[in-house]
Amino acid sequence: MEGTFIRPRMDLSEMTPEKEEAPTKEILEEGEGTVWSSLKKTLVIITTTSVVLLAMRNTVTYHLQHFWGASGNFWQHQWDKILDLCGHDQFVLIVYGPVIVSYLVYWGVGSLFILVDLTSLHKFTKKYKMQPHTNEPLALREVLKTFVVVSFNQIFVGIPSLVPGYWIMQARGYDRSPQLPTFHWVLFELVTCIIAIEFGFYYAHRLIHHRSLYKHIHKIHHEWQSPIAISALYVHPAEYILATVVPIMLGPIILGSHPATVFLWCALATMNTLNAHCGYHLPFFPSPEAHDFHHLKFNQCYGVLGILDHLHGTNKTFRASTNYARHHTFLTLTPPRKMFPDVDPDAKTIKGKSC
Repeated sequence: MEGTFIRPRMDLSEMTPEKEEAPTKEILEEGEGTVWSSLKKTLVIITTTSVVLLAMRNTVTYHLQHFWGASGNFWQHQWDKILDLCGHDQFVLIVYGPVIVSYLVYWGVGSLFILVDLTSLHKFTKKYKMQPHTNEPLALREVLKTFVVVSFNQIFVGIPSLVPGYWIMQARGYDRSPQLPTFHWVLFELVTCIIAIEFGFYYAHRLIHHRSLYKHIHKIHHEWQSPIAISALYVHPAEYILATVVPIMLGPIILGSHPATVFLWCALATMNTLNAHCGYHLPFFPSPEAHDFHHLKFNQCYGVLGILDHLHGTNKTFRASTNYARHHTFLTLTPPRKMFPDVDPDAKTIKGKSC
């Protein structure tokens, strides 16, 4: 294709992250000045989500009760069914529950993205791709390989790694009530979990980018330089524990959360990582520009919210790029790349590498 530069196939055995320089005083001062902007964006997202969830909760409950004659509180009724199904076994709820919820959400939502990537639907969504002309076509062989690796992590690594979490929850104490927590308390816990995962994931992610660990652990995840949704958990088992299970469970362990809150949090965290890796900046969806930029540049944008990236100066290159101008949730069907085209008129489209 004219005007398109295809990056040569890289030797993964030699792929190592670029040397990171210690953040200068100027970078840190700039980070301190922009962290409030990141915090404001986070607060807007949390507030908007809270209002929508509250409205949906009341509306859905009302209609289900009115039209289908559901007795009592709809959500409590569903939770009672889950408790009966597992025999009120707390081990099943804490260990198997999050795995089942995450697995169903991951492959339910992930399958929709794969359907788009592998079918003619792609021609309608390709205008929203953050790395144009990549994974075209998407090889079915690579999809199947990713499915095997991810499923292994979720089942054979995820379940054993949650057992220590169960022991910690038991020792710490947590809400075992058969009654669901109040809606407002759940919102507070979700906000706390979001903050906890920012800290847990950022520092775990920085750690596995260290030269001594990258080539042994994190390199497999960066085989997808232009990621797709289901490549989110295409990782080494050690990384799955350190950078996925631990950061997600950090908040619930600190708070002693109700198992139902853990289920909800796992579902939300799973949807977020799928969106971050999907390769598309879709209208009305949270911007995945930062993490997509991380896959492209390797040593930028390690966090979830971007707060710690601001503080540590690990998004300096990102903030200087056009990608940062596109880093918003857009309420329009106009593609972000059309609203904010590449500034350099001689810019090349770099073809990302898939597996």
